[in-house]
Amino acid sequence: MLTYKGYDFPENAATLDIERGKLDTQRLLPWQTDTSVSIHSWGYANNDEYRNAKSLIDELVDVVSKNGNVLLNVGPKSDGTIPDQARAILLEMGAWLKTNGEAIYGSRPWLVYGEGPTKVSGTAKNSDQQEFTAEDIRFTTHHGALYAFALGWPSSGELRIRSLARGMPYLKGPVCEVKLLGSDDPLSWRQEPDGLHIELPTQRPNEPAWTFRIMEPEVHTGHCGN
Repeated sequence: MLTYKGYDFPENAATLDIERGKLDTQRLLPWQTDTSVSIHSWGYANNDEYRNAKSLIDELVDVVSKNGNVLLNVGPKSDGTIPDQARAILLEMGAWLKTNGEAIYGSRPWLVYGEGPTKVSGTAKNSDQQEFTAEDIRFTTHHGALYAFALGWPSSGELRIRSLARGMPYLKGPVCEVKLLGSDDPLSWRQEPDGLHIELPTQRPNEPAWTFRIMEPEVHTGHCGN
């Protein structure tokens, strides 16, 4: 894959790459960010400082919701082995993807990338490291399902998704089903004019971010599928 930075190539000639940064909006053309598990280095360094898995998962979700992908660098030691701390981060990310990967792999952007107060500062170096709140939500679609990622867990016990308010003209119809990936517990929810309100489980799943699979009516029937 041929990539470029800034304005080195015309659009459609190669893939836009943003080093340790992100876009602040959705892009119609595919793009990518490249970053590292290390905060300061692209290779191995003694006493290195690493990002945590949650920060990298939040970045992955944010980038994918905007039609991008993440190229993640890991600096091995001189003998080719992965440092233990970096290995632990990769394993935690892998465990999260095992549960939530259906909303990432092969997914496509939705009508909007997300909602919430946290805004990306742009393509500046190290702008990919951000702290998100319980109001920050990102979206993807896959195989007819809409996925909403909650990047924080509301202390109120209720998640409100404003983009899925009842009567929004871009929705196919009322929401049919809401499921929290990785949980077998049924969820209580209601769709109101101010958003989709989801009553969260009492026991918070031990995840860096939480993915809700949301089903709308089937286009050809106008009814919820089985």
